[in-house]
Amino acid sequence: MAPKKVIEKVEAKQVLTAVLLADSFTQRFRPITVEKPKVLQPLLNVPLLEYTLEWLALNNTEEILVFCCAHADQIKAYLADSKWLKQRHPRVVTVTSTNCLSLGEAMRSLDQKDIIKGTFILVSGDTVSNMDLAPALAAHRERAEKDKDAIMTMVMKPTQAPHQRLRLGDSNLVVGVDCGTQRLLKYQELE
Repeated sequence: MAPKKVIEKVEAKQVLTAVLLADSFTQRFRPITVEKPKVLQPLLNVPLLEYTLEWLALNNTEEILVFCCAHADQIKAYLADSKWLKQRHPRVVTVTSTNCLSLGEAMRSLDQKDIIKGTFILVSGDTVSNMDLAPALAAHRERAEKDKDAIMTMVMKPTQAPHQRLRLGDSNLVVGVDCGTQRLLKYQELE
């Protein structure tokens, strides 16, 4: 009698991917952004995109998908001249879709291209942060393990000073969260 085969289940390691939106899908910063995208606008002589890429790299993101719409050629040219496309970690890839007019259309486009395979970080390309993403990712994975409907974790931080509450052009925001489960109950922008 032949010995029974033991089949081992091998799971592929899930790569931590970030989708960096290089387009804000708004016209708030016109006329400044007519010729140069917001992510290439300088902050202390460094394009905003650099701060976001560096932050994602420091948080051990393995793959960064830079989603370009408006000014895609400028963003791709900038990345080609930077260190980001020349290094192996994190892997930076540009994804272009010039016909997206909203975040929803951008996410549908990524879904149709079947690029994202699991948990991912969605971030605006003009983010300047030093936040450690590990606790938020761990909390998300724990929640998703318990509840298959928990598909998204949003990271928000309250501000203390009144002058920090609104940025140029931002509307007031109402956010309702269940204190026990941390589940988002209401998210509404007020005009």
